[in-house]
Amino acid sequence: MKLTWLGHSAFRIEIRGANLLIDPFFSGNPSFPGDRAAATAGLTHILLTHGHGDHLGDTLAIAKETGAKIIADADIVAYLGAHGAKNLDPMNTGGTTDQDAFRVSLTVAHHSSGFLAPTGMSHSMGHPHGIVIRAEGEKTLYHAGDTDIFSDMALIDEIYEPKIGILPIGDRFTMGGAVAAMAARRFFHFETVLPCHYGTFPLLDPTADRFVAAMQGSSTQVLVPKPGETLSL
Repeated sequence: MKLTWLGHSAFRIEIRGANLLIDPFFSGNPSFPGDRAAATAGLTHILLTHGHGDHLGDTLAIAKETGAKIIADADIVAYLGAHGAKNLDPMNTGGTTDQDAFRVSLTVAHHSSGFLAPTGMSHSMGHPHGIVIRAEGEKTLYHAGDTDIFSDMALIDEIYEPKIGILPIGDRFTMGGAVAAMAARRFFHFETVLPCHYGTFPLLDPTADRFVAAMQGSSTQVLVPKPGETLSL
């Protein structure tokens, strides 16, 4: 698996038979490295954790450009379909779909999911979710989306056994670094964990330092990529 952090909560994931984007927030994202063509090259799927603008991002435009399938909460899919998206795969909490090259499951996340359109109209976008990606021959990945810590993370670990974790650490709108580290250490058996949702805007923690410090002494490998950096996991 190749994983590229594209700033904020956006990631590109390359596995055999599929190229995925999670939460492709590019336009207006000061931490996006800027190479849109590379981020969308060969794209097959777009996965969304929830409907906020900093996660929904450029989904509609990218889907129209590439034909990539959008996998998301049914309410998000309905909204995007009404605005011209064609290749849609609706889901909801606890469900799993088989995408041939991988399976995707949506988990609980503690957050919100409304969307304010450019017209000024507010839209309900269903529930916020975490995303679990399972592919043959690859380590299972869990992207927590935007969330606080919650004790049922232990059930996510038990059911899906993720070995790679992506956790939000920016505070104010999600867990802060110390609490995210508590989640990683108490509820999961990650081999590798990466932070996200920080450093993008002044309201968020500017660095991953608190998370890294709170993970000291853990057997879990902590990776803090730079925006645009690709890791092989």
